[in-house]
Amino acid sequence: MSNDSKTPSNAAGVKHKGEAKTARIPIKIVPLEEKLKKPDWIRVQAPTSGSRFYEIKDILRSQKLHTVCEEATCPNIGECFGKGTATFMIMGDICTRRCPFCDVGHGRPNPLDPQEPQNLGETVAALKLNYVVVTSVDRDDLRDGGAQHFVECISKIRELSPKTQIEVLVPDFRGRLEIALELFGNALPDVMNHNLETAPRLYLQARPGSDYLHSLKLLKDFKAMYPHVKTKSGIMVGLGETDEEVLQVMRDMREHDIDMLTIGQYLQPSNGHLPVLRYVHPDKFKEWETQAYEMGFLHAAVGAMVRSSYFADQQAHGAGVTAE
Repeated sequence: MSNDSKTPSNAAGVKHKGEAKTARIPIKIVPLEEKLKKPDWIRVQAPTSGSRFYEIKDILRSQKLHTVCEEATCPNIGECFGKGTATFMIMGDICTRRCPFCDVGHGRPNPLDPQEPQNLGETVAALKLNYVVVTSVDRDDLRDGGAQHFVECISKIRELSPKTQIEVLVPDFRGRLEIALELFGNALPDVMNHNLETAPRLYLQARPGSDYLHSLKLLKDFKAMYPHVKTKSGIMVGLGETDEEVLQVMRDMREHDIDMLTIGQYLQPSNGHLPVLRYVHPDKFKEWETQAYEMGFLHAAVGAMVRSSYFADQQAHGAGVTAE
């Protein structure tokens, strides 16, 4: 958030995080009297000396690029940056939604940077990435929800780094779905990813402004239009969902032709975010993984530290995504 006390809180470019972000969501956050103790199987790998962690950060800053790894405080950032991989976040670092599980800032976004597709393409080429994930904040202020900007980024990566496979993790384009999906026909990704995040019962609390059935429709309609492109979605556990609700979400995904699945443990970014209501044991994750393949998912990444784009290249390979 801006340090200038004279800057209006709703001015473009002012970023609200934590309690300042979640103060106006429909259901208020009620902290636990005593936080759950983090179990032994939750392990975060810190950056190691000699890794590419700081090199990646320097390149991102020089190209004025953002990553969801940094903005959403992903626990795997040290491991992924250290291996030279990152999930790029386009269209700025300010989201028009206030999801209280997410650490990305909320506010009025700045205008799109017309140089961002070029900068992104140059960065992907310079890093010689075999696989790249491109995601974004929600941009409800844009007529197409930012779909055209995604297309321009995909096109520029294809031009400057033609051997790189591209996964996009898109917002829901709510109210703009038909426009958005038609635009993607101009530059298709190798994987179309959109996260359901949680069970529908928890949407008002955890994902205000979003709609469960709409998100499912996005992926099913995309698959119907572009059947050769793999589709993917993911959820977090620990927000209050039941085991049966997890299984029902998985069934819903398969009924909507979703090919790939991720399930990971929710971790609270700050006291201003939703609390963790349970830590799921590794045995339960393994059970869900087995059930996912029984349901027909081509690939399932299921585990406490799994995130939507964690080892996304390996997930895609496991689902049969190959370079053209």
